[in-house]
Formats: sequence, structure tokens, C-alpha cells
Amino acid sequence: MWRDHLTEIIVFSLLFLLVSVMGFVAARWRAPKDMAHLDEWGLGGRNFGGWITWFLVGGDLYTAYTFVAVPALMFGAGAAGFFAVPYTIVVYPLVFLVLIRLWSVSHRHGFVTPADFVRTRFDSPVLALLVAITGIVATMPYIALQLVGIEAVLKTMGVTGESTLARHLPIIIAFAILAAYTYQSGLRAPALIAFVKDSLIYVVILVAVIYLPYKLGGWGDIFDAADAKFQASPNPNDGVLLNGNNQLQYVTLAFGSALALFLYPHSITGVLASRNRNVIKRNMSALPAYSLLLGLIALLGYMAIAAGVKPLPGASAGSVDNNTIVPLLFDQQFPDWFAGVAYAAIGIGALVPAAIMSIAAANLFTRNIYKEYLKRDASPAQEANVSKITSLVVKVGAVACIVFLDPQFSIDLQLIGGVIILQTLPAVALGLYTRWFHRTALVVGWVAGMGLGMWMLYQVASPTRKHFGGSAFPLEKFGFDTPKTIYVGIVAVLVNLAVAALLTLVLRAAKADEGVDGTVGDDYFADEGDPRVTPGTERDADSAREPVA
Repeated sequence: MWRDHLTEIIVFSLLFLLVSVMGFVAARWRAPKDMAHLDEWGLGGRNFGGWITWFLVGGDLYTAYTFVAVPALMFGAGAAGFFAVPYTIVVYPLVFLVLIRLWSVSHRHGFVTPADFVRTRFDSPVLALLVAITGIVATMPYIALQLVGIEAVLKTMGVTGESTLARHLPIIIAFAILAAYTYQSGLRAPALIAFVKDSLIYVVILVAVIYLPYKLGGWGDIFDAADAKFQASPNPNDGVLLNGNNQLQYVTLAFGSALALFLYPHSITGVLASRNRNVIKRNMSALPAYSLLLGLIALLGYMAIAAGVKPLPGASAGSVDNNTIVPLLFDQQFPDWFAGVAYAAIGIGALVPAAIMSIAAANLFTRNIYKEYLKRDASPAQEANVSKITSLVVKVGAVACIVFLDPQFSIDLQLIGGVIILQTLPAVALGLYTRWFHRTALVVGWVAGMGLGMWMLYQVASPTRKHFGGSAFPLEKFGFDTPKTIYVGIVAVLVNLAVAALLTLVLRAAKADEGVDGTVGDDYFADEGDPRVTPGTERDADSAREPVA
């Protein structure tokens, strides 16, 4: 009953109200003379310095996925859920130079989305359209994951009902508020709120990892309890250590997730909002500090086992909702007021990335579908208005994802999105370094990789779904006599690359038209104040500027 959680509800509501007010106020924070421009509404004026970028990108990447989905997987499957830690460690060296080049060429030409870059680099509106659609589709389940995190908190506080409408109504209300201040303030809203979000998360986790082990008898007892649970599990792959059957899945999942992370349009949006190349360099060097936090958060799954937490019932009869284990852990082990703070950290930790994701998806639609195919002469003000409206539609689509997709682990939503977004790697990431691939070959490679990826995902079952139940593909379905599984995204993108490479050789031999590269070599090294920046991409000099950190 919600009356048993009244203190938690009050604390949660007050903090939620605080960030909502901040979201609306953000429209006046560092405001330019004119917000009716995608550079302002969608990229915050391309003028964020070191500290703002740190909180924005960190708030963008470390989300309800971190606080809810990873511990839930640790709780349910054990060591396999720890893949999120190595992938967030290796990703930053992988993308350090890639993102700098992307920022420079985008700054020089005024690109707002990765599809803008692909359109100019390969002279292919079709390829750019595919990249845009891929980004939008991949973002939907990722936003839905944020909804799952908020819903887990609301369910723990007893404010959701049994019917479909009653269960999702609080989520709809929360996202209506999010939609309103995102519509008004654009990227400035999540950038400002990210300060509160990250501060709350750091406080909650530091208290939790010090207090909970003490209360539960120490780390030895925690790991012993987790080991005892997994020893009794009917699934031989569950355990505090990996075994021969799930090591391949673990490695490919970690590496594939690392490759996918900064291909997401919301990740790129945070980077393109940075002031200069040095801001990105410093952030790529410092952001791995969040990986330590992620490792500590993941261990909450084992702490929940040691504390005897029992997940709340799931949406279908006889199922359980593993996504509720962290909120339940805080509810059982902490005073009500602190549990309310923890719930607010999870809820706000979902709102910040959801806002950025909806903005990024809206920018893709506006620049690469609306302007390219529906209204080529759209003014900057019209572009901004279309993005605002589209960001609302994207949120509705995310709500549909959570209603119609009921994964066993909410992390499956993100992993399915990763399979999809990985298919843009040849055109976006490799395209920053080489134009060797033929534009037609990249289109065909995308079709091959996406088609195979969707077929493989369709074959993956879970206890709650016959299809699209996860991203671990059984190799026995390829005819191998083995119980091992592999991450779908790795297989799909390798097929994508192979098809693109082979067809490029054929098309080059046939001397097929390759189009004109709209970029030049030094575009990829441009920095703040470059005299050859496309007019309109340098913001008004009267705009407030943050001191470089």
C-alpha cells in the first residue's frame, strides 16, 4: 500500500518537483537571443565547457540502465551481468580520437546529427536516411529502459495499480512533465538537471556500499549468499564466476556494447554540444571514473541476494519483476527518508538521459527526414519547431515499447538497441577515417547486417517471451554442437562489414559512381574559432559563456 511508503513518496515527489522546476528554468540558463535554432534547442548552443559536458555526458550514459538493469541482471544471472564494467572501461580509449574528429567536421560544416555527416561524406541521401532511421529506432527501447527504471521505483512505493492503465499512468504523468520542459528548454534542461542527478547518485551509492556490507555481515557473506543462490539455480550458466559456456557471450557482449555506445545519437549529441576539442579530450580521459561507480552499483544485485530481497510480481501471471530488487533493497535496509532520496536518484537518473535521447532522435528526424524529403527550404525556426514536436512523439513511442515489450531483464531493451545501432558503425565511425567503402556497398551491408540481426533476435527466447527475449544467440541454431551463445550485435556487424567490403571491390571494379566527398582533410582537425566554420554554426557572441574548465 502506498500509505506505508508515505515518507518515501513525499521525498521522491519533492526532489522530482525540484528538477522539473529546474527543467523549465533551464530555458533562461545561458539563453541566447533566439532559441528557435537546432544549434540552440538541440545542442545547447554548442558551447558547453568541461564541467557541464562531464555531467551531461555522464548523465547521458549512466542511466536507469546503471541503477536498475545491471544490478537486476547480477541478481538474476550473476557474473554475466558484470559485462557492463569492462565495456565502460574500454570504450573511452576506443572513441577518444573518433569523437574528436566527429566534433571537428561537425563544427566546420554545422552538422547536428551523425546522418548529416554521412550525407556529406558519402554524397548519399539514402545512406543518411538509413542512419537516421536506425538511430531513431535504436533509441526507442533505450528510452523505454528509463521508463522501466521509474516504474520499478513507483511499483516499490505502491503507487501503481493492477490494470495496464493504472500500472503505466504514473509513468505517463512523469513523462508528460518531462516532455513539457524538454519542449521548452531543449538540451539545456537535461544539462542543468544532470548536476542534481549525478550528485544524488554519488551520495546514495557511496552510502550504500559502506553501510550495506556492514549491515549484511561483510563482503564475504554477501558473495557466499550469491554463490549459494546460483549453485541452486537450474541454469548452469548462473554463478559468481563465468564458465566455459558463457565466456564467449560475455566477451562479445562487452566489446560489442563498447563499439555501440557512442554510435547512439544521444551520446553524439552530448559530444557535439561541447565547446571545443579539448573539452572532449578531457572528458574522455575522466569519464572512466564513472566505471568505478558502475562496478559498485552492479554489486547491489549481490547485496539484494544477501538481504533476502524477493522481487515484486511481474506484469504476467507467475512472473517476477527483477527490476524492482534495488528499490526493494533500499526500502528494506534504509530509513524511509533515505530510501526516498535513492528513489529520486533512480527516477532523475532516468529523466536526464530520456530527455537527451528524445532530443537526439528528434534532431535526426528533422534534419535527415523532414528537411531532406519533406521541406528542403525549412528555416532554422521551422527545424527547431519540428524537432520539439518530434521529441514528444518519440516519448510516446518509448511508452509503447514498455507496454508491448515485456523483457525478463530491462537490460534487454538496451542490448536490442545496441544490435540495431551497431549497423551504423561502417558509415559513421569508419567513415570518419576512410572513404574507401562505396556508398552503395554500405547501404547493402546495412541491409544484410540489420536483416541478420533482426532474424537472430527473433530466435532468442526468454522465460517471458518466445521471441526478442534477449541478445544471446545460441550457436546451435547455426548448426554448431555447443551450448555457447554469442552477442547478436557482433555477428550482425561483422556480416555488415564483410558484405560492404566485398561489394565495394565489385563496384570499384565496375567503376560505379562513388559520389563526391563534401569534406576535406583538415575538416577533421578544426577547432573552436575556426574561420571557415559554416555561417550560422557559431552562436551569438552576446550569449553567456561558461568558463573553460
